[in-house]
Amino acid sequence: MKKILHFIDGEYSNPVSDLWIEGINPATGEIITQISNGDVRDVEKAFQAATRAFSIWSNYSSTERFQILNRIAELIEENLEELAIAETIDTGKPLRLSKEVEIPRAASNFRFFATASLQFASESHSMNQAINYTLRQAIGVVGCISPWNLPLYLFTWKIAPALATGNCVIAKPSEMSPSTAAMLGELCNKAGLPKGVLNILQGEGKGVGNAIVNHPGIKAISFTGGTKTGQHISAIAGPMFKKLSLELGGKNPCLVFDDCNLELTVSEVARLAFSNQGQICLCGSRILIEETIYEEFKNKLIEKVSKLIVGDPLDPKTQFGSLISFEHKKKVQSYIQLAIEEGGNLLYGGNEIQLEGRCKNGSFISPAIFENLGPKCRTNQEEIFGPVITLQKFKGELEAIELANDSVYGLAATVWTENVRKAHRVAQKLNTGIVWINCWLLRDLRTPFGGMNASGVGREGGLEAMRFFTEAKNVCVYYN
Repeated sequence: MKKILHFIDGEYSNPVSDLWIEGINPATGEIITQISNGDVRDVEKAFQAATRAFSIWSNYSSTERFQILNRIAELIEENLEELAIAETIDTGKPLRLSKEVEIPRAASNFRFFATASLQFASESHSMNQAINYTLRQAIGVVGCISPWNLPLYLFTWKIAPALATGNCVIAKPSEMSPSTAAMLGELCNKAGLPKGVLNILQGEGKGVGNAIVNHPGIKAISFTGGTKTGQHISAIAGPMFKKLSLELGGKNPCLVFDDCNLELTVSEVARLAFSNQGQICLCGSRILIEETIYEEFKNKLIEKVSKLIVGDPLDPKTQFGSLISFEHKKKVQSYIQLAIEEGGNLLYGGNEIQLEGRCKNGSFISPAIFENLGPKCRTNQEEIFGPVITLQKFKGELEAIELANDSVYGLAATVWTENVRKAHRVAQKLNTGIVWINCWLLRDLRTPFGGMNASGVGREGGLEAMRFFTEAKNVCVYYN
């Protein structure tokens, strides 16, 4: 059985505790790996390695860092097939999603921030008889904790800007999808990244994750995951005055106006609702539809979703794979039952699916569509993080905005209309960090990424990420 090891100081190693976690392929139910279960001792080893490496890496020129990080991007592309298969086996997502979106995006993350390291500039401000200039210096050793749903995609989204700005990193992938992060260590060695600059620790959040957050020498934490975990991290890191970037949950609204391009909107709403089995923080789960087209839109959406091909994630024809785990499937099923108890009308799906062949014991469930649920019910207020959506009617622009903003979250929203003025008006009034108009998940990596309220603190991407992983120091020179 394959073992997933720590990557510390440029070498793979067993956990100090010699404790292991069973890794399960959710599409088959088979135990496929033994995963290192790290603790505070592994974190200390990684911290010592990172501290030694910082004096070297932080003194590399931006050109030298660019060359190494860009080479990592090339190696990810060269190993795309192997990485994509590992990602799909860990998570149960369709292989074509891993091959066409996730692994290419991981390479893009490294290439983008490698290039950004060449262009990252500071500011100067002249005064009478003095000049001020700003230094942006690496923080030191930083912690990056990424989730299970987009494993290498989000793992690299954090570590690439941290490395590009001269920091050394202690990173923890999810114990439910650790394989591609572990494989990245070997690629970093091949690219010439100095030992200790990137350390990848495996294990549970309550063990190795807590140890990273609690370590006094780790000066910044970048975390993507659930809101409750974000609150826990904030409670620990806040009194320690660590820099924090928290990208948390969402209950994203999708506003469909009667002047939208109907066919395009139906197709894209099906995609934004059920990509990766609804297990993306940016997925839309509250579909708000203008009442004049409600019935037509509803029927077309059900027809579109009913044609999704559910199957073996390794089959290139599969569009909808398994959920991440059997435990998560139970959570999603509990919300489907809750929606029924709250008076929801189940329009489509929500049933457990048993496939034939190697996936007969997998954690499969069909996408679920509900209507007749009010905005205040738990189904519309709590993050399910699975293939469950609700349809709600609205009468006009003001009611649509009111429904959209009726949430403790504020991550992303989509607006579907051919009226440009309306699109701009609505976008300005939505309480979300991201608004897509007539599109979804169209990303320019230069733009800020993050949410409001319970969806997080801070922004990632572009200059926002480069600034987060540096400390600003003003130098004032008096020259009279």
